[in-house]
Amino acid sequence: MISIVIVLTLFYRHQAMDSLMEQQTRANVDLTKSFSNAVWGRFKEFVEKSESWTVEEIRSRPELEKLRLITLAQMKNMNVVKVKVYNLSGITVFSTEPSQIGMNKAKSAGSAGFLKARSGTVASEIAFKNQFQAFEQVIVDRNLIATYLPVRESEAGTVKAVFEIYTDVTPLVKKIESTQIEIVAGVSLALTLLYFFLYMIVRRADKIIKNQELQQRESEEHIRYQAFHDSLTGLPNRESFVQYIGKAIHRVRRNDKNGALLFLDLDGFKLINDSMGHDVGDQLLKAAATRISSCLRETDMAFRLSGDEFLVVMENLDKNESAGLMAQRILDTMSLPVSLKSREVIVQVSIGIAIIRGEEISAGDLLRQADSAMYTAKKKGPNHYSFYTDQQLSAELNKSSFEQEVRSAIQKRELCLFFQPVVDAKTKRIVAVEALLRWQHPSYGLLLPERFLPVMDELGMTSQVGNWVLIQACQYMKSWLDSGCLPVRLCVNVSAKHFKDGSFISHVENALAKTGLEASRLVLELTEDMFRDRPEFSIEQLHRLKRLGVSLSIDHFGLGFSSVENLKSYPIDSLKIDRTLTSKVGENAKDTALLASMTVLANILDLELTAVGVEDRRQLKFFNRRGCFNIQGNLISPPRSAMAMEDLLI
Repeated sequence: MISIVIVLTLFYRHQAMDSLMEQQTRANVDLTKSFSNAVWGRFKEFVEKSESWTVEEIRSRPELEKLRLITLAQMKNMNVVKVKVYNLSGITVFSTEPSQIGMNKAKSAGSAGFLKARSGTVASEIAFKNQFQAFEQVIVDRNLIATYLPVRESEAGTVKAVFEIYTDVTPLVKKIESTQIEIVAGVSLALTLLYFFLYMIVRRADKIIKNQELQQRESEEHIRYQAFHDSLTGLPNRESFVQYIGKAIHRVRRNDKNGALLFLDLDGFKLINDSMGHDVGDQLLKAAATRISSCLRETDMAFRLSGDEFLVVMENLDKNESAGLMAQRILDTMSLPVSLKSREVIVQVSIGIAIIRGEEISAGDLLRQADSAMYTAKKKGPNHYSFYTDQQLSAELNKSSFEQEVRSAIQKRELCLFFQPVVDAKTKRIVAVEALLRWQHPSYGLLLPERFLPVMDELGMTSQVGNWVLIQACQYMKSWLDSGCLPVRLCVNVSAKHFKDGSFISHVENALAKTGLEASRLVLELTEDMFRDRPEFSIEQLHRLKRLGVSLSIDHFGLGFSSVENLKSYPIDSLKIDRTLTSKVGENAKDTALLASMTVLANILDLELTAVGVEDRRQLKFFNRRGCFNIQGNLISPPRSAMAMEDLLI
């Protein structure tokens, strides 16, 4: 009888502990998904780069404090007592116990769990700790479950890091242990009551396990809710939308009825957020979510995509106009004043609508269509909605084809440089040549930059192309000078994005070093609006360029917003009057006076002045009379190919 009691007691403990381990491991997996969704996007670069850092470098990183604060917020009111993050080398790159940062888990005695997680499998182990450093305190005599979990960016992706989460299960273990004591006590009181006590104990044990499972399910539901809902508005988030939209598209196709995706963007939200504070911005987002939800039917679903962007999925539409009616209802509701900090604020919305039809379409394409329609609505002005049309689809297909051609233009050597001379009207000698980018398109012929540069800008190729132009132009100039051509200067236009690229200075140094061109021969042409956003950074860039020995010129002068004070502070050498102003010579007294004042200003500031776009002798005479002798335009010479430019320089 005693043997049976012992066996049953041990069996109960084994089953209870296995159940506890299984439930806690499952909870920790869901918890890690929620935690990873919250922090991984912002800290994955930190974790990946830590492979090459020393322990001191890791411990000094500012990301640790941010990660600590986010971790404390995420784990608040949960039974988690420690969180650690390892990179794939086993180095502890974050721990709620700072002293452990930098330790190598892969080489420690307890590395089995980490190695198992690194290979892609969740591992858990339970241990009793006499003393343990928790988040903000030391806890004693605790039963802890340590769970090692692999971190992936997608379910089928490779492991990027390993999370270790310690969970305090002392109360649950104590319940199990107290049950064991009760078993022994019952047997000691009377063997005759053994069956009765065993029955009662089994019932009680069953109740405890059920309670544990109930508590665990509630905890899992809470974690799952956090993972798939926006914490500010309570609406389902992007992750939830990704899972929902595919099923919605399938239901629309199966039911032979249309659906719709509405993409909502709050107009002017950034202005309110910046001027009134983020707290007010959060209140506005909550109010917007409430109002959007109040407009929906029972079968519709609203989501917060990100920032001030929301989505609404509609199904079972008898006609597409129903989506337009829904959009108008949302616009009308949102246009009612919202009281924020004792101020009445009117929020306006732009809505793009993409229709879900019977044909196959991916969630990504549907979202892109709705987004495109939303921008069409924005162009109409605030508080409008717009449907995605077949014309937009055709235009996007054409744009996509053109984008592919732009990407391959450099590889196929279709980009080329033309050159236009700058002439000193007094001596009739060429003093400089300006490099001009062209695209020799196989179908459309020679294309000017305004036709393709905006597409390159969208594709993020501006700096790449700008660097190519810089090197090519310097190579041509060096070759001409070596051939005995006139010793002129080379003018190269610089885009705002290329100038603000952190590698721009090194690009200029590389071009000069690679081609052997003297820095004094290179003139970089900039525009005034480059210096408005980050004036301190821009002026520092200009001084660094001057130290290289290159000359600096303000291009399109007269169209920007530079003050005389700003021009004095810029370390520039010359100004180029924009061609649109040159074309107005003699049109009216105001334009003539403006151009005359520019020549006087350049003389006062001791800046070289060039008139661009001179097309006739009347314009040439005007500038020469006012002391502006550097002339560039078709009157002197149109842009020429490199070979033709070389012939002109001989």
